[in-house]
Amino acid sequence: MSNKVGIVSLGCAKNQVDAEMLLFTLRQRGYTIVNDPAEADAVIVNTCGFIDSAKQESIDEIIELGNLKREGTIKAIIVTGCLAERYQDEITQQLYEIDAAVGIGGNAKIADVVDSVLNKKDKIELFPDKLLLPLEGGRVQSTPFYTAYLKIAEGCDNKCTFCAIPMIRGKFRSRKIENLIAEAEDLAAKGVRELNVIAQDTTRYGEDLYGKPSLDRLLTELCKIEGLHWIRVLYCYPDSITDELIEVMAREEKVLNYIDLPLQHCNSEILHRMHRRGDRESLTALLRKIKEKMPDVIFRSTFITGFPGETEEQFEELAEFAKEINFQRLGCFAYSQEENTPAAKMPDQLDDDVKQRRADIIMEHQQQVMAEYCEGLLGTELEVLVEGYDRLAECWYGRSRADAPEVDGCVFFTAQTKPRVGDFVTVKITDYMGCDPVGETVNSQL
Repeated sequence: MSNKVGIVSLGCAKNQVDAEMLLFTLRQRGYTIVNDPAEADAVIVNTCGFIDSAKQESIDEIIELGNLKREGTIKAIIVTGCLAERYQDEITQQLYEIDAAVGIGGNAKIADVVDSVLNKKDKIELFPDKLLLPLEGGRVQSTPFYTAYLKIAEGCDNKCTFCAIPMIRGKFRSRKIENLIAEAEDLAAKGVRELNVIAQDTTRYGEDLYGKPSLDRLLTELCKIEGLHWIRVLYCYPDSITDELIEVMAREEKVLNYIDLPLQHCNSEILHRMHRRGDRESLTALLRKIKEKMPDVIFRSTFITGFPGETEEQFEELAEFAKEINFQRLGCFAYSQEENTPAAKMPDQLDDDVKQRRADIIMEHQQQVMAEYCEGLLGTELEVLVEGYDRLAECWYGRSRADAPEVDGCVFFTAQTKPRVGDFVTVKITDYMGCDPVGETVNSQL
């Protein structure tokens, strides 16, 4: 009987793709993959190390698994991902539960690591060059069968002063178009209907390989794949939104008119200190240009409040910008002072309560925006990807084009004819609960 391995993947979708590749490597070695870590011999924690809350979630998971190890339920704990890569000098010393810590450059060696820890060899610390992280390879899909992520690039060169990603993940490097198309075709053949295109900065895709941003070219090719119905682009960067990209998104029916633009701020001085370009005027002009080409576009963004030196006036400018644009989807986070980043050493660090109060003000307004958005949907029809049945609410639920997996909301609906999970149906909106539209099916589409 083969040994069993479980994996807990934390953080972003990019990390989830890495976890799927780890699982494929282990399955090729002959390990049995289990969903419940408590049923595993060895458990891999694929960690996030981006901000304090994410780091704490990773640490808490390791400690909880440590309790299972002491009870004899599991035999070994292996830590991979960003937390391991970022804190390679401390992680095994401070978290004694760990049997192996593997940096992202060691992912290809994961089966050897699991072999060793299960054979009771010495504690392993494996930290090769982060650029050795495999960009190509098989995956064990961990998302529902109808939706998947396509990671088109790794790393980041933007060097925002608040962000630790470049030091953790390394320089920006794109995957070849032909490899991405082959992977997307394979996913579609397995039943994937929604493809979510991801990278640390998707809009820079291809600069390193083809000499210019080439996301428009990639999307055009992806739209030719039979079986794909929705293609969603996440993690865009405003500086690299080209006219060609906007044209493709407006033209291609499969590409959802959903723009995920983590703007972080709008004040020119704050953006300059963040090592980001632009100001309120230029960002507003960009958003208006996009909306002219795609009048029904859904804007998603994230803001940071309480960046070092942010004055009350600069925060008020950000709040006014949020009200002016009325982002249908918005997350706002209090600035996290990340060690070894330029911003962490800046003077005029703000108190935590000031940072959080400002974030709360933005999000209180966002609740109103989302309620108004739902009001505007009443009487309209939405295409919805069916995801399941909610026994408590006694109705079905799914996502519209306005709802990215895991980060946005959903649509609740009733249906006279039982839909299948993974189908697309048309839902007429009649009400809403909180920020989620409610309706009834009109007819099945696909």
